[in-house]
Amino acid sequence: MSITPSGTPRTGGRLRSEDAHHSVLEATAALLVENGYGALTIEGVAKRANVAKSTVYRWWKSKPALVMDAYTHETAARVPEPDTGTLAGDLTTFVADLYGIGRDPVRAKALTGLMAEAQLDPAFAEPFRAWVATRREVVATLLTRAVTRGELPAATDLAHATDLVFGPFWYRLLVAHAPLDPAEAEAHVSTVLGGLTGRR
Repeated sequence: MSITPSGTPRTGGRLRSEDAHHSVLEATAALLVENGYGALTIEGVAKRANVAKSTVYRWWKSKPALVMDAYTHETAARVPEPDTGTLAGDLTTFVADLYGIGRDPVRAKALTGLMAEAQLDPAFAEPFRAWVATRREVVATLLTRAVTRGELPAATDLAHATDLVFGPFWYRLLVAHAPLDPAEAEAHVSTVLGGLTGRR
């Protein structure tokens, strides 16, 4: 009997189902960053994760579905949902973490590659939009809490407010006219909140 990376026993050299699932997601995220979406293959993922290709296809019907599931898990870990007790604190923490990803040249390249692929491949566009929706839901949760606490007007357009939070990130990431600096997160959030509350 051998031991898996998580410290649980395994027999016959075969990973338990949940360990295999986790290994595939980690392998996919790593290969995406290392080589980009275009070079990533199911065969390569299976080899990196030390599982059979059929194991990968058991859980994911396609490469786009696998890639965006892996990216969803990685992003959730790197940019989690904060709860500091105030909207300004929550958004500043979230945006600083977000800018931190964009500031990493390798990860920024991987993300812009995914964005480009979503414009070119209809089959990839749907899972990409689903991933974007998960990140928007995090910000929407922060904004909804703020409305409940009275920090934002009840009539606040939460969808538009979410656009305002993500706008600088995507624009700077794609156009590269200015850096994504986590140190600027507080000032950017202050500008957004000033517009939403009417206070400057």
